[in-house]
Amino acid sequence: MDLLGWIVIGLLAGALAKLIMPGRDPGGCIVTILLGIAGALLAGFVGRLAGVYAPGERAGFIAAILGAVAVLALYRFFAARR
Repeated sequence: MDLLGWIVIGLLAGALAKLIMPGRDPGGCIVTILLGIAGALLAGFVGRLAGVYAPGERAGFIAAILGAVAVLALYRFFAARR
């Protein structure tokens, strides 16, 4: 159930990341949301492993948004280099 929760949070974080970083993405809105899921999963697992926050804290959602923005920024950087 924990993984499913991070996927749902990732959907929201991906949408918020698109609002925070507007512009044209090579993959469109769906790819941005999928990148949001990846960023949320990454931030969730890294944050818990580092002991930054516990399950169920609001910091997890904030970390998911930051992770989604970071993954989206990396995606734009590498997609622009092509």
